[in-house]
Amino acid sequence: MESRINVSKIAPTAYEAMLALEKYIAQSELDKKLYKLIKTRASQINGCAYCINMHTNEALKMGETAQRLFLLDAWRETDLYTEKERAVLELTECMTLISNNHVPDEIYQKAATHLSENEMAAVIMAVVVINGWNRIAITARTPLD
Repeated sequence: MESRINVSKIAPTAYEAMLALEKYIAQSELDKKLYKLIKTRASQINGCAYCINMHTNEALKMGETAQRLFLLDAWRETDLYTEKERAVLELTECMTLISNNHVPDEIYQKAATHLSENEMAAVIMAVVVINGWNRIAITARTPLD
């Protein structure tokens, strides 16, 4: 597949704004491994090969297990994930597929019981930013590193 556009070169100010969101999340209370699960799960749903490749490799380097990454798209079928991770993954899916059913109160509340308000804000922004990155990479046909 041939790439289309390099957004970071054509629109560096817009790209820097996305990086500012990443910086906010990196400095937040959000667990870094959980952030990689969010990024990977949203990228799986969106079918973004570039982001799946990047974030699974980063997660492995952070100590995430291959088994948990391999089974991430079937997280409901296993007990490999904590209740907190499960609640965040469910929220991630709802936000990524927001046109299907918006975000039901029970899913939001389940996540809220496991997260501080600061963590909840970081999770919401994490899902927003990875969905943005997915759309950029897919539309631009960003090649794998």
